[in-house]
Amino acid sequence: MSIRARIAALAFATVTVLTGTGGIAAATPEQSAHLESVEKVTDRHFVLNVYSPAMDTVEALDVLIAADSSVPRPVLYALNGAGQGVVDKSGWFDATDIVDFMADKNVNVVSPRGGTYTYYTDWINDDPAIGRAKWQTFLTEELPPVIDAALGTDGVQSIMGMSMSASSALDLAVQSGDLYSGVAAFSGCGRTTDDVSRAYMEAAVGWRGQADLANMWGPVNGPGWATHDVLLNAEQLRGKTIYLASRTGLPGPLDTPDQVRLNGQTDDFATQIIAGGGIEAATHECMAALADRLAALDIPAVTDLDSPGTHSWGYWEQDLPKSWPTLAASMGLPA
Repeated sequence: MSIRARIAALAFATVTVLTGTGGIAAATPEQSAHLESVEKVTDRHFVLNVYSPAMDTVEALDVLIAADSSVPRPVLYALNGAGQGVVDKSGWFDATDIVDFMADKNVNVVSPRGGTYTYYTDWINDDPAIGRAKWQTFLTEELPPVIDAALGTDGVQSIMGMSMSASSALDLAVQSGDLYSGVAAFSGCGRTTDDVSRAYMEAAVGWRGQADLANMWGPVNGPGWATHDVLLNAEQLRGKTIYLASRTGLPGPLDTPDQVRLNGQTDDFATQIIAGGGIEAATHECMAALADRLAALDIPAVTDLDSPGTHSWGYWEQDLPKSWPTLAASMGLPA
């Protein structure tokens, strides 16, 4: 059975099991994670709606099927940033050429639309602004079996992220044992226990997301924060294929008023140069510190940390092909 047919069959079976009167029955927390419905975008691009018992929600995921799906293929999980998806339409599938780039790649790509401002982690408390966030549980325990069954994967998976989710991808790789064979992080921060990283997280989660950081891992000086500090737990990355990238924060080749993403908007250009430059300078320091820590532990990592540029999607679009040989190697694929 082809992957397309398998997805259709699973979706039909799910509806058949859950419905008794013609509509999808309300899911209950006691149910296991499962595929609730499928939306076709193109012959290779689907939106899979998967129920999460941990969050008691149905989460939408953009899924790109491998170019050749006649045999089992690996999965690349592509996490979006803090303000993405429904917030500002700036996820991987909206802001980059990922669909075109992956057109000839034998890998399945899975990218959650939700998770805005959550750091894709398990929050210890429900938050008035973001609700119940149990993204680590969803991504590392609930979702993989559903994806593996729907796509008929080979069980190999890697993960990548940018900005907020670069930190998340690294943390999930640390927290989940050997679940991911590789991780790529662009313009993120592996620290959680220093003043600079907490200020960055407060800006993303507290100021932009209007959420209470204490609801995430507890008091900012508590043990929960150290648990998720990748620098402190870098040993857990040993054996994984690692790619780290960040620009310096100084204006680069894509930081011009006439570049296509800015479309001549003066205010957007100023924001990209000033705010984007400052944020990228901070993430550059974090990524360089992580690279140094990995080197001290004799854990190999491919790094790209010396180029100018700001915290913006044009550069992350470039990071994808640059990191692909490393990610491909982590999944046993040709570059």
